[in-house]
Amino acid sequence: MDIADLRAAHPDHWRLSCAIRCLALDAVAAANSGHSGMPMGMADIATVLFGKHLKFDPKAPHWPDRDRFILSNGHGSMLLYALLHLTGYEQMPLQQLKDFRQWGSRTAGHPEYGHAEGIETTTGPLGQGIANSVGFAIAEEVLRARFGAKIIDHHTYVFAGDGCLMEGVSQEAIALAGMQQLSRLIVVFDHNGITIDGPVSLADRTDQVERFAASGWHVQEIDGHDPEAIDAALTAAKADPRPSMIAARTHIAIGHAAQDTAKGHGALTDPQQLLAAKEAYDWPYGPFEIPDDVKAGWEAFGARGAEAHADWTARFEKLSGTRQAEFNRIFTGAAPKKLSATIRALKKQMAETAPKLASRASSEKVLEVVNPVMTETVGGSADLTGSNNTKTSDLGIHSPENRAGRYLHYGVREHGMAAAMNGMALHGGIRPYGGTFMCFTDYARGAMRLSALMGVPVTYVMTHDSIGLGEDGPTHQPVEHLAMLRATPNMNVIRPADAVEVAEAWECALTSETTPTVLALSRQGLPAVRTEHKMKNLTAQGAYVLADAEAGKRQAILMATGSEVSVAMGARDILEADGIGTRVVSMPCWEFFEAQDEPYRKRVLPGGPVRVAVEAGIRFGWDRWLYGERGRREKSGFVGMHGFGASAPAGVLFEEFGITAEAVAQTVRDLLAGKRAG
Repeated sequence: MDIADLRAAHPDHWRLSCAIRCLALDAVAAANSGHSGMPMGMADIATVLFGKHLKFDPKAPHWPDRDRFILSNGHGSMLLYALLHLTGYEQMPLQQLKDFRQWGSRTAGHPEYGHAEGIETTTGPLGQGIANSVGFAIAEEVLRARFGAKIIDHHTYVFAGDGCLMEGVSQEAIALAGMQQLSRLIVVFDHNGITIDGPVSLADRTDQVERFAASGWHVQEIDGHDPEAIDAALTAAKADPRPSMIAARTHIAIGHAAQDTAKGHGALTDPQQLLAAKEAYDWPYGPFEIPDDVKAGWEAFGARGAEAHADWTARFEKLSGTRQAEFNRIFTGAAPKKLSATIRALKKQMAETAPKLASRASSEKVLEVVNPVMTETVGGSADLTGSNNTKTSDLGIHSPENRAGRYLHYGVREHGMAAAMNGMALHGGIRPYGGTFMCFTDYARGAMRLSALMGVPVTYVMTHDSIGLGEDGPTHQPVEHLAMLRATPNMNVIRPADAVEVAEAWECALTSETTPTVLALSRQGLPAVRTEHKMKNLTAQGAYVLADAEAGKRQAILMATGSEVSVAMGARDILEADGIGTRVVSMPCWEFFEAQDEPYRKRVLPGGPVRVAVEAGIRFGWDRWLYGERGRREKSGFVGMHGFGASAPAGVLFEEFGITAEAVAQTVRDLLAGKRAG
């Protein structure tokens, strides 16, 4: 690689691209931490993309019709931070680059959504960015079909590395994008042949170009340091009706002593080697110093988008007032005014008719009335539509032939589905929900955690939520999953007891602004426990008194969620008949209850009575409510699972594992007699 030849062939481009390289070198050196090599290697591609192709306006970073740029290989975050600074994003002054990876800065080690405008998604775990991008591209297709190409017509560009493409989620994403023919999605593969351990050949021999082609993508191979080849490839990619992958051969840490080595992946902090690299670049400037002509060139790239933005605004203002208001509503994430009344009407109907329904079936009934009102919803399932009950008749199947369709067949791709839903939510204008069996949150976990970390209101419809699914056995029966999900910060886990609570749970999910929701729903039928209509959303309180003591003094409080609320009610009947005053507390969402004020929590869980928690999952987490909130260890017990399930009919399993009304009642009797309970 002759740096002098590169400089001489395209001198203006070279200076612009070296601004990225040197800012990356300086920031990583200042932090003594980070990844220098990728920004150095991909600087040429970024310069051409931002200079000639990307539609963006730094002065209006939330413009709905901007192109999206996703840095899937997020360890090279200084590439993105340098671009945001150079093109004039207000939230990325030079000081932020100097504070790279420091407490309180916007420039985290990996790009963090919400830290600064221009960061479209959080891309620390490899593969997530490229998987998110599929959701971004689907959102663009759905909204273009709805509002027309004059209002929505943009591309999603992704930079991805070898690591992104080794992660399994990338295949789920690539296959889905190819099947959906997402022509506005363009991935540039940083084909530098280097990983942390050494050459890619140590661990992988995949022909990535052939892999993408086999999945239905348009593919090209180019020199990633030739600006003319980069420009031509991006132009060709935009013209093709398929999603595009450009395999760009690059040199990691180009021009540095660590070029083309595993060391080039990480923090290049040796001061003499840094100076030698700058000398090779013909960059005679100090740390963080950008010459005026170079900064002006980059700012001109940023200013170019103002005209396109102004043209879009003029087109948008020609829409009717109603259309403008609806567009603005869905992009702000506000629920339609009709939602609350729609939910209340369904609750009233369910309370009056008291149907025995699986909560997954109740969920479908909610969606049947919500989807026509909340037209920004986009549903789907990971090949379990009939089991998850996620499809309603009004949605239409999303496909290359029907871009207006709002239902996605994700195939057996739980992780890809979750990551794509994150992308849709981040794009804006879409409320995604998707279903699978609750046990398979294990497969979706990486993306679900990022939903919570980023604060995006994705709804996860997780059915078959306990041993109640029956004969499919322990491989499909979640026992630890409620605990795992509840342990995740900023995630609302709602396990409703009947159709009324399901309706309330959906209202909570669809009005959430910064928190994802998991709906844990049953396969088996659940008897109605809410038979008196209440206007108030009691599920939103997290826990509430469902039935109180009537046989004299309150001696016991039974706490339960989901299918076990009816078990607790049965135990109450037994205990009340024995003269033991018993309160039943339905606890559909711990997170909501914990957020209530102390007086309310005290009214629901007063001190004194013995407490028993009932849930067909493991005990982990329940001690918060058994021992805390005025409870006492010696006066508390748990009826639930203590290991994995088994294959048998649901009724047999509940009997064999001791999750019955009589077992709960006996636990209360033992506690009242001074015996320790499990």
